[in-house]
Amino acid sequence: MEYLPLFAALKDRPVLVIGGGEIASRKIAFLRRTGARVQVVAARLNADLASLAEQQQIHWRATEFAETQIDEVFLVIAATNDGELNQRVFAAANARHRLVNVVDNQPLCSFIFPSIVDRSPLLVAISSGGNAPVLARLLREKIEALLPKDLGKMAEVAGRWRERIKTHLHSTAERRRFWERAFRGRFASLMAAGNQQAAEQVLEEALQHPARAQGEIILVGAGPGDAGLLTLRGLQVLQQADVVFYDHLVTEEIRELVRRDAELVCVGKRAGKHAVPQHETNQMLIEAAREGKTVVRLKGGDPFIFGRGGEELQAAAAAGIPFQVVPGVTAASGATAYAGIPLTHREHAQSVTFVTGHYKPDSAPFDWAQLAQSRQTLAIYMGTMKAAEISAQLIQHGRHEHTPVAVISRGKRADQKVSTGTLQQLENLAKDAPMPALLVIGEVVNLHHQLAWFQHTTGAEAFSASVVNLA
Repeated sequence: MEYLPLFAALKDRPVLVIGGGEIASRKIAFLRRTGARVQVVAARLNADLASLAEQQQIHWRATEFAETQIDEVFLVIAATNDGELNQRVFAAANARHRLVNVVDNQPLCSFIFPSIVDRSPLLVAISSGGNAPVLARLLREKIEALLPKDLGKMAEVAGRWRERIKTHLHSTAERRRFWERAFRGRFASLMAAGNQQAAEQVLEEALQHPARAQGEIILVGAGPGDAGLLTLRGLQVLQQADVVFYDHLVTEEIRELVRRDAELVCVGKRAGKHAVPQHETNQMLIEAAREGKTVVRLKGGDPFIFGRGGEELQAAAAAGIPFQVVPGVTAASGATAYAGIPLTHREHAQSVTFVTGHYKPDSAPFDWAQLAQSRQTLAIYMGTMKAAEISAQLIQHGRHEHTPVAVISRGKRADQKVSTGTLQQLENLAKDAPMPALLVIGEVVNLHHQLAWFQHTTGAEAFSASVVNLA
């Protein structure tokens, strides 16, 4: 290990920066966030630094560097393009045992700036020791995506509670278990939701009555299949779960993102083949939460769009179980985007209607006259088995038989297939379509051949592999 990672307390400490240009500005911005007293030596200052100096936010100490300027400062940064000057700064700092950084010149550095993920007071620093700064930056971006923005607030609250926890829980092991439960449970969820008062009430309840600890249910939309379309919040929640109940539409690559020691339970449903009845799924969620677990209900697409998410949360509410919702990219939006079919377009469709082809026998019939209106897009979920009826009813109620249609099978996946044709051909298009499949009806389908991009390169010959056109 060539470098020892350290976090330096710079508040109210003098730091000398040699240079007055853009690079110096970037370093000074970081220093000011720490509360350092920044002194600048430069022949001239750029506009931003000049403004800070005028406001006495920084001290423009001199226009020329002198070695004695280092005598009374804590550390030194050289941010100039003058190689000889940078060498002088480095030598002078070393002679006085001051930490020094010459920007973009690793041999002239006794300390380096890491890539920082800032969730103050929580900080994550990443460094390659100057060997691969771009790699360090890319890693920082990945960690940024994984760490919730509320972590800083959570750490502040935990800091205020530390002494109180120590007076109640005397062993290190007890305190560790307390905070592990808090940071993975309801306290963390409420902090993420911005409800700090309720979050602290949860801490109080857990401290006074540890046996009453109750979990929660988090309804998460997994998106349309591609793990890259899972939301950041969804990914964070999967890393907190104690148990995950998932459907068949949730792909393996998304399930791989679940915390390794979490329990995975499939309660999947396929058309006409319900693996677990809905009321049993509801009860399983409630019982797991009552055991104090963080329960994730993971559903394909968006759980509030034909996903029965509302029913499951109604059951949770009736049982007094706290819950939250993490939306997902719904199948219609994801599948059509990957097929190059915009759901709305100024020249073709001024509205879009989401319709389910799978409905209860005793439910109200569709308003076919409304659905048959032109200049709108219909996105029909689970409609392949009723494709003949859908086609006949729409044509009967006024939609032209040559209206463009598409059947998108296994959208966003490696084996995605898009079949296009006309409304009168819908039954044949849907007959042998691989599941899951989405029906799209409307003039926007004509844009597929122009805008399709997934699995395709440019050129008309590249479209033939996954597109069947029966028009």
